[in-house]
Amino acid sequence: MRTDFDPRDLARRDFYRLLNSLVVPRPIAWVSSRSAAGVDNLAPHSFFTVASVSPPIVQFTSVGVKDTVRNIIETGDFVVNFTPESLFEEVNATGTDFGPAESEFDRAGLTREPSLTVSSMRVAESPAAIECRLHSTLELGDCTLVFGEVTHVAVSSAVLNGGHPLIEKLRPLSRLGLDEWGTIGVVKEIKRIRASDWPREFRPREH
Repeated sequence: MRTDFDPRDLARRDFYRLLNSLVVPRPIAWVSSRSAAGVDNLAPHSFFTVASVSPPIVQFTSVGVKDTVRNIIETGDFVVNFTPESLFEEVNATGTDFGPAESEFDRAGLTREPSLTVSSMRVAESPAAIECRLHSTLELGDCTLVFGEVTHVAVSSAVLNGGHPLIEKLRPLSRLGLDEWGTIGVVKEIKRIRASDWPREFRPREH
């Protein structure tokens, strides 16, 4: 038996929470930006993905118009900082709705680190940073989709093995439903099956 939900029958917030509980886990874009007045902003956004490989473009969605979007449109760049498990409290703290004249870096006790290709600051405590120049924005309903072309990536050598970031050292945070967050659990590896290697009879392994 299933329970059916129609978005026309639910309040906007209730259906939003339902979707957030089903589209999980969601990676977090910890976006740092700088206002035209020079205030450094930092905020987590959990609607985040890679939008294009060539050119390299990442995308995050802002629900409503917030300081992050205003800053990026004003200055034309931003940084996506990686969110490790060790910075759980700080990431959550930067989601507080401070005024535009206040910096989340200062309120959360985080260190600014200059970027190489953009004006927005990196989070020094984060193990990785993706520097981006604004490619475009798209207004969709009550949300703004922000697309950034990647201009530089900086990764802590401590989490690399042969140039590849190790997931067990990155220890990423993710967002789930309601006030729930996720951390990395058991990591499984399996190769994709090529059509030429497809077995005569597909039998999934027992779980």
